[in-house]
Amino acid sequence: MADAVTTTTVIDGAKTAVIYCTNTSDSSGESAVTKVDVSALSSLQDGTACTGVRIQKIIFSNVGMGVKILWDATTDVIAAQLPADYSDTLDYSDISGLPNVAASGGKTGDIQFTTVGHSSGDTYSVVLYCLKEY
Repeated sequence: MADAVTTTTVIDGAKTAVIYCTNTSDSSGESAVTKVDVSALSSLQDGTACTGVRIQKIIFSNVGMGVKILWDATTDVIAAQLPADYSDTLDYSDISGLPNVAASGGKTGDIQFTTVGHSSGDTYSVVLYCLKEY
């Protein structure tokens, strides 16, 4: 069996994408699971494709487990770590969002999640506000 997960694109506009992610664990957890696939986000009207995002805000609530938010690359890079048994809003909009600092080799622009310390019945709810890059 696998964790019960959802990933919902709430907004996918020209400048902003908002992604809502949930997980109810059966104790198997997630490991580098893509939550924001930039190639699946809408393009500009002229056809220019989204190549990456900056994380402007993270709203989260974790019960029993933590979540590592990763920039996908040949060697993934931690963008943020959300602690277990904690809820908060992390707002990076004053600095125009967190940039993807993964090395250029194998960098996809995608965002992935890995759960930490998960056990059966643990949950997370995460909303990512992203500024799209072209």
